[in-house]
Amino acid sequence: RAAPLNAPPRFERYVALGDSSTEGLMDMDGRGGYRGWSQRLAERIATTQSGLLYANLAVRGRTTRQIREQQLERALALHPDLATLFSGTNDVMQRRFDVSGFATDVREMQRALREAGATVVTFTLPDLSPLLLVARPFAPRIRAMNEALRDACRATGTRCVDFAAHAVATDPRLWNEDRIHANPAGHARIAEALAEALELPGSSGEWRSPLPPEPAPVPIAEVGRQLAWALRHLLPWAWQGLLAPRSTDQRPGKRPQLAPVTSLDA
Repeated sequence: RAAPLNAPPRFERYVALGDSSTEGLMDMDGRGGYRGWSQRLAERIATTQSGLLYANLAVRGRTTRQIREQQLERALALHPDLATLFSGTNDVMQRRFDVSGFATDVREMQRALREAGATVVTFTLPDLSPLLLVARPFAPRIRAMNEALRDACRATGTRCVDFAAHAVATDPRLWNEDRIHANPAGHARIAEALAEALELPGSSGEWRSPLPPEPAPVPIAEVGRQLAWALRHLLPWAWQGLLAPRSTDQRPGKRPQLAPVTSLDA
């Protein structure tokens, strides 16, 4: 029987590739693990269409090259009809950011997934300077990375949510205190934005709406907060990303096999 006109999309096999963002860090699931935007999106799809098989191959700390080398082949073997692919945070923190290599890796992963029949969705990384002045040195890298990502998406037909174009993406109330990972509210907004990009029933542009205004921070207190953040988060992150090589172990990921999204995941 022919599908009705304007029928909502239906996905059977969703595979997520990426790093700690896709793994869901800082969005606790209440059972000692992490939920994250990818699982929130899977739950949304499963509820909408009464079922979905979902796998999450993401491993924290991975660069785009490592995701291509360690996750792409395994993702293709699962024959997804939907894939999310997000990376780059760990790339821009490396001693040297190779934007050309990043662009090639992203484009080839997108192309391989698209040629395998998957709808592919990704998103840009906002400039973190409004959150933290000390993040300004990374801003040119993030802009270059985002432009390379947009070019790849245009070339491969990948759907791209351009968070970098929306001011709400840098509202500190959507970020964990480390300013590297989204908090639960941020993960929820990412999932909603991806749902809109996929044209899921009930999705809207509400995720773009700004949060209610709050009082401006006291300048002296803000300086103290940023210094404390640098000592607690930036220096350890810089040591890992700029001075120490990334791990090359072959961890299978958060949810390495396709399995039904059930009420236990909610």
